[in-house]
Amino acid sequence: MNRFRRYRGIRIWLFISICLTFASLAIILGYIFIHGINELSIQFLLGTPQGFPLGIEGGIWPAIMGSLGFTSIACLFGSILAIPTAIWLVFYNKNLCITSLCHFFIYSMAGVPSIILGLFGYAFFVVTLKLGVSLLSGGLILGVMIFPFIEVRVEKSFLEFPPQLVQASLALGVTRTWTLFHLVFPASLGDIASAIALGGSFAMGATAPILFTGAVLFAPVPRSLFSPAMALPNHLYILVGQGISLSKAYGTALVLIIILLALNSVPIFIRMHRKEG
Repeated sequence: MNRFRRYRGIRIWLFISICLTFASLAIILGYIFIHGINELSIQFLLGTPQGFPLGIEGGIWPAIMGSLGFTSIACLFGSILAIPTAIWLVFYNKNLCITSLCHFFIYSMAGVPSIILGLFGYAFFVVTLKLGVSLLSGGLILGVMIFPFIEVRVEKSFLEFPPQLVQASLALGVTRTWTLFHLVFPASLGDIASAIALGGSFAMGATAPILFTGAVLFAPVPRSLFSPAMALPNHLYILVGQGISLSKAYGTALVLIIILLALNSVPIFIRMHRKEG
């Protein structure tokens, strides 16, 4: 009887925690939706910031395109760093000391404050490599920021792949590379896509790393990787921080949330498609 009561208490606690989590999310999204829905229009989505101070009128199209550009570069660069690292740690490296050392540096990178990453990106990409304040500089430092985020999740996905299948493939004389590309990757594709999408969401909402490297107060839609660009979180920060327009800020926040929700839904559709196939 005591054990039953204890388990019942744990179930009640879990149920309350889940309800509080969903209620908090619903309140946040609902509050932003109620205050920002009136600002959504074709002119707001496809227009450019106007008025004085800048942003009190017009739209956010350059900020939308700039955020998508920053995020795309970040996902690409972060994946290039993270996926090979996870492959090497799981399937090639056999030294536990090196694995522990790599994990120490990866976890330490995950804990570096974003403002410090922004200063590093300015010193290294903007000044040392002479890339300038540009879309490329901002995307690269965002890629560095989300690298640990992607690597940990991809590595976890590889570790969950049945090792017996890999050993059986190698025992049949199949190369390790063929095994990775034809067995491991197809089975882990959904988890890899999920990790990249979540990392992209993390990058799209970051302000500090691009504050010194790529984002500016106003710029047209970037025409090259070396052009500066606007970004939704930076534009939102300016609208609220300088008291330009709270209503425009809610509209910008709502657009940002919609894009993030769409980005996070990509892995779900990939998993559903794979199950149907």
